[in-house]
Amino acid sequence: MNKRHFVKYIHEGEYVAEVDVELIDTAEGWAPYLSLDDAEKLDEVRIALRSGDLKARMASSPSGYIFFSANLPALYL
Repeated sequence: MNKRHFVKYIHEGEYVAEVDVELIDTAEGWAPYLSLDDAEKLDEVRIALRSGDLKARMASSPSGYIFFSANLPALYL
């Protein structure tokens, strides 16, 4: 099993988030795939983007997300 760093971009409405995840490569199954933690992290970011209130939604989540908007500067959480 090998792991490799990957940057996943999630687009919802006018926002785009850049999220660091690890892809897991194996010789069997549906490789490459995400860990459960990384999949949940992507879901949290997607929900935050849909709500539009990024700071409130991501306040309890781990930092390291970068959000972009067509009308606003980058927001680092």
